[in-house]
Amino acid sequence: MAKVIVVTSGKGGVGKTTTSAAFATGLARKGHKTAVIDFDVGLRNLDLIMGCERRVVYDFVNVINNEANLNQALIRDKRVENLHILPASQTRDKEALTLEGVGRVLEDLGREFDYIVCDSPAGIEHGAFAAMYYADEALVVTNPEVSSVRDSDRILGIMASKSRRAVQGDAPIREHLVLTRYSHQRVARGEMLGVDDVLEILGIPLLGVIPESQSVLQASNAGVPVILEESSDAGRSYEDVVARFLGEERPHRHMNGEKKGLLRRLFGT
Repeated sequence: MAKVIVVTSGKGGVGKTTTSAAFATGLARKGHKTAVIDFDVGLRNLDLIMGCERRVVYDFVNVINNEANLNQALIRDKRVENLHILPASQTRDKEALTLEGVGRVLEDLGREFDYIVCDSPAGIEHGAFAAMYYADEALVVTNPEVSSVRDSDRILGIMASKSRRAVQGDAPIREHLVLTRYSHQRVARGEMLGVDDVLEILGIPLLGVIPESQSVLQASNAGVPVILEESSDAGRSYEDVVARFLGEERPHRHMNGEKKGLLRRLFGT
């Protein structure tokens, strides 16, 4: 069976969909058959970042409602072998993502794929809950700002208490921190939270630090997962995230010169 990974945060605009696209692409490039699902019903964006928006005919909700099968709805990526995208609906309500229907689709995908990456919508409403409920592992994406970290902490609490693993008394979801839009220069000036600040608040292992980079926006506008932009700092950082997730040890980039983050500046710790 496939391993189900949710990419979540709580706060919008932190880079969940960028991370989902890059992470799924990276897993596929490593030879793992990977499906990435857009759970943001009504505000579909994953297909844009993956560059396949004009190829969408059927979507996730069509499959849940038995209006199409997975073979009809899955879009095979043209650039990366082993990578498939299941887009969200733009015309349905998030309540269409029933837990029973989501579970059935994940079970069907699990017979064919090694990894299923669930791109969660922002917030803690129904779509986000559906995305995390069946997860085995979670990439918790946050920016180095207090509101973003606070919302991620709330998501950690929900996963620990309301996921299927929690309800059934199984081993908890394995959590990983991905810190995005990071600038060690601004951390050194005390203008944003440092890595240690965020780790202290959330208490989960660091999987990767993604720097603030124009290449992320440029890649998204071009419909290319940024991990394919191998000359960019962000692209290389996402490569590191995938490698660490798969068990490889790599040093963290973009943390040189860090002195005091915002919390340490305010409280003198």
